[in-house]
Amino acid sequence: MTADNAAGSPDLRIGLVQMSCADAVSMNLDTAETAVRTAAAQNAQVICLQELFATKYFCQAEDSRRFDLAEEISGPTTRRFSNVARELGVVLVVPLFERRAAGVYHNSAVVLDATGEICGVYRKMHIPDDPQFYEKYYFAPGDQGYSVFETAFARISVLICWDQWYPEAARLAALRGAQVIFYPTAIGWTANEPVPVRQQQQDAWRTVQRSHAIANGVYVASVNRVGKESLGDETEALEFWGQSFICDPTGSVIAEANGTTNEILIADCDVETIEAQRRTWPFLRDRRVDTYGELSERYIDSVTFRPESSNS
Repeated sequence: MTADNAAGSPDLRIGLVQMSCADAVSMNLDTAETAVRTAAAQNAQVICLQELFATKYFCQAEDSRRFDLAEEISGPTTRRFSNVARELGVVLVVPLFERRAAGVYHNSAVVLDATGEICGVYRKMHIPDDPQFYEKYYFAPGDQGYSVFETAFARISVLICWDQWYPEAARLAALRGAQVIFYPTAIGWTANEPVPVRQQQQDAWRTVQRSHAIANGVYVASVNRVGKESLGDETEALEFWGQSFICDPTGSVIAEANGTTNEILIADCDVETIEAQRRTWPFLRDRRVDTYGELSERYIDSVTFRPESSNS
């Protein structure tokens, strides 16, 4: 699916690879590479794969053997897609399960420039711990902040899945100059969630990311996986809802994928609209940075506890 941005002459074409995942890592890598090549053939310049695309979503259960799925940034997945980026002349966002050191693992994304060189690495900052999303068992939180990567085609930021619920992360990415925020994602429903709850969750997921685009005047591109995945007899299947999408700085969705099948989503972006939008809605200009110091607090207690005075 391809969408054009009618706001101006597009100068950036981005691609998202939405896919279901098989048991075999080799199959997933092949599926992803084929999709990247297809997106590049459609002139996509920056292409993003989904969170933990090389494997089924293993965080559904806690099992120390699954740490064996991790690899170093310089490992085979990085090398393979570095070669692909260089051959095709595209920028790739390649999420992976990173082994940083013995006992230190991250949910990460490598940004590969069109030369195949590594622009940088983002490590997921916000780590969830919910039924069948036991990520705190596997991943240490990122410790390198919210980076912006200067690539051959655009200044991009990468945030990962659970990060997408936090306006602070998107704001910091925008303040560092990001033109597009990519959100590689693995989000879905557990088997026992009723339809109304599913709809609420999906609407909230879509709304909060569109809000990041509006509040910061940037493009937002979120790529989610599809399909039902279980870990054999260990878990009931998670149903990943797909619906990958790209929205412009007004929050308007300019491209959207389906919810059930593999799809390559392509959209044209006119980065000059960022300037125009921020002139019209100057949220960054009007920020009261002198009043936000308390944002670093975990919670602001509105009532100070005072012991009851004795009448004796």
